Amino acid sequence: MMCNKYGIQYRQGQALILGLSLMSVLILALIGLYSNGRLIGEKLRQTHSVDAAAYSGALMQARALNMQAYINIAQIGHQMAMAHLVTLGSWAKLASTENRSLSSANPPVWVIATHFGAKHAKAYQAAQKSFTLSTIAHQYQHLHQQFIKHDEIVEKVLLASSLYIRKTMEQSRNLTIQKILESNYPEKQVIGDLNSLSIGTRDSSLPAKNTLSLFINEAKKATSAQTLTWSIDNQDEQQFTQLFKPKANYRSLLADVAQVYDFLKPRNNTKKSLLPVSHRCPHLRHELRRRGETILNEQGNWQSMDTQSYHALRSNKWIGCYYREYPMGWGWVPGQSDSVPEGIEYSQDPPADFSKDDFWRWVKKTTQWDIFTGENNPLANSRAISERHRWKGGGLVPYVDIADSKNEQLAFVLTLTQPKVQTQTLTVQSAAETFFERPISRNDGYVERANLWHPYWQARLISLPERRFYEKP
Repeated sequence: MMCNKYGIQYRQGQALILGLSLMSVLILALIGLYSNGRLIGEKLRQTHSVDAAAYSGALMQARALNMQAYINIAQIGHQMAMAHLVTLGSWAKLASTENRSLSSANPPVWVIATHFGAKHAKAYQAAQKSFTLSTIAHQYQHLHQQFIKHDEIVEKVLLASSLYIRKTMEQSRNLTIQKILESNYPEKQVIGDLNSLSIGTRDSSLPAKNTLSLFINEAKKATSAQTLTWSIDNQDEQQFTQLFKPKANYRSLLADVAQVYDFLKPRNNTKKSLLPVSHRCPHLRHELRRRGETILNEQGNWQSMDTQSYHALRSNKWIGCYYREYPMGWGWVPGQSDSVPEGIEYSQDPPADFSKDDFWRWVKKTTQWDIFTGENNPLANSRAISERHRWKGGGLVPYVDIADSKNEQLAFVLTLTQPKVQTQTLTVQSAAETFFERPISRNDGYVERANLWHPYWQARLISLPERRFYEKP
């Protein structure tokens, strides 16, 4: 305590103490503000990181599902190519056998020209040029070799790829999440949830029994090493995709696509002569029948049969008017199953000619063919079946599609935990989903359910029921 010259006492240094006190409070406030700002900044960084990782994971799922759709479409394309090849095979055989009929004049060209016109006679004569086609449809020749290549792609490339994508889709998603988080935290160690790989998609090299314990141990190490840990909560417990056998709707789809190509449509045409033949049946005429069909049989094999026959109208007092068939050309490529198409009229062992027995007598004794009204080429069918060329390979393979078409989203929740941030542990969650949505509405007005036949899968972040930050001291 001091006095001035007038004897008044006063205290010296009080302002300094007050200033120091205020400065201390200000420093503490600044430290708290800095600490809170750092905490908020770390929260934002973690939020952005987990959102980016979740979206990237959903996007990887979308790409996997879209690739499955492209594979399914490619499978249809290869099946159509195989259908075209067997059809080319039966056509080649038809042309080469028609050349044989032409060479033996059975029937002669002038008969075809007289009854059916110059156009059909010219087409018949053109069979002379098909001599080189006599072996092209044989087993392991050019057409069959191309058929085998498509078959290998169907089974060894496309199906194998589809199964691998289905097996590893979740693993690929998790690896993507891991890479995104590592790129956002290059200075830290990021440990993923190994247990998030679902049953059926786990890599066989991972030890399934010890996966959870491994993750717990790694998480404990991460806490002490100032690293981050993440885990996945799959909202869809059931398998999202399923392997289906190629039946029902798949076969129907193949038949519908085949109808787009005129070459694969039924090749049925009947040309009638303008000249009368018999007084017993003046309304009937000689007929030139072209028959052909490409089918997918019950065993899932493409096969094609093509025939052409001249049906000469005959009559006698025993059976009246009937059609005497003269096979002109025939060809059948049955595929691997070698089963005769349902509804085909044929005989296992028809005679090479009918010099010893009348055609109508042989038909009546050994077959149930309808030679009176006339629709088919049963004798040409018999020739085609006896001279068939069986192609090894082919057949439909299973395909991957949505297990439940009502489930149009594949969602998950990603949780990211960071310990010891300002003495606290931050846990942030983000949810994302892969969803099916057409970019343009269908022209027919129908709403298309989720499927793996159109690559319309997309990704997006979705809201959590409650998005939270967890802060633990």
